[in-house]
Amino acid sequence: MIWFLLAVFALSAIGIAIFLNSPSFGKLPSGARLERIKQSPNYRDGKFQNQEPTTLLTNGKSRMQSLWEFFFLKVNDLVPSQDVSAVKTDLKALSLNEDLIVWMGHSSLYIQLGGKRILVDPVLVSASPVSFINKPFRGTSIYRPDDMPPVDILLITHDHWDHLDYATVLALKNNIGQIVCPLGVGEHFAYWGFSPEIIHELDWYESANLTEEILLTSVPARHFSGRGLTSNQTLWTGYMLQHSAGNILLSGDTGYGKHIKAIKEKFGTIDFAILENGQYNEDWRYIHMVPDDLIQAINELGPRRLMTVHHSKYALARHAWNEPMEKIASAAENLGFPLVTPKIGDVVRLRDTVQTFRPWWN
Repeated sequence: MIWFLLAVFALSAIGIAIFLNSPSFGKLPSGARLERIKQSPNYRDGKFQNQEPTTLLTNGKSRMQSLWEFFFLKVNDLVPSQDVSAVKTDLKALSLNEDLIVWMGHSSLYIQLGGKRILVDPVLVSASPVSFINKPFRGTSIYRPDDMPPVDILLITHDHWDHLDYATVLALKNNIGQIVCPLGVGEHFAYWGFSPEIIHELDWYESANLTEEILLTSVPARHFSGRGLTSNQTLWTGYMLQHSAGNILLSGDTGYGKHIKAIKEKFGTIDFAILENGQYNEDWRYIHMVPDDLIQAINELGPRRLMTVHHSKYALARHAWNEPMEKIASAAENLGFPLVTPKIGDVVRLRDTVQTFRPWWN
């Protein structure tokens, strides 16, 4: 019996090791890429650091207690009882003469600016290393890699599975012009066979001018990274896209912090903000904005228009699936800030400042 148990344990360990070394987990930075990372002011003590002290868990709970509550705490309406309202706009048929945004659920975005197509954090196949975890809500998985037109710029905020989908980027491999990502994330793309010439890695406040009309700058976020057992070997980021259509802020995954005011001070006017909203919990409020922190961030940024993402497709936190939209819509009505609320697939026209959308999450 002892030998049988040892054999089972050994086989299980081998199986886990093989799984964790499968291509979808990517590769940790090494060589010249690692040497560049070590020169970053945001890399200290062998890993990337946030701009202010940040613990993953708050409220003094142990990781085991938090995991137990995450998996077994009952939450009403965690998953919608019917299909989430969505519309499938034909992205290939959109005129490149128009500057626009199409939200594809969670944090995946299709953006057209200055005749260029930009794809942000496209998770169109799987948000986890195995298909039975993080399954999308019914009605939300309407876009697939085959629906994407040629992509001029693939924009990645960090390497978590719900933002960097191996199956999606592999399917789009021959359809991508340039890749912009945080420091270290380029190692994944190089490992997956993408040409080094098209990979552009940015540290916070570094810029890339990949087109004549768009200046793209990495901005700080308060989060963490990692696809396997090792964390924070790659950077996490937000982006500012500067174009004649205005300054467009992508917050990326982030908790509230001093970087919010710093972004406003550096760039001044923010014409359109796309902010994280959802998959929050008081237990990890430093790395995801809870509703009150989101309102504070909006007040400090003062965007002329804003929409929120990171909600309504996956249950990655213990709140009702539509709570993020309920809370932000209520706050916008009470406080008067300029929220636009597209459903998955709606076209948001960046130069149409009076465009409105009906509630779809009730």
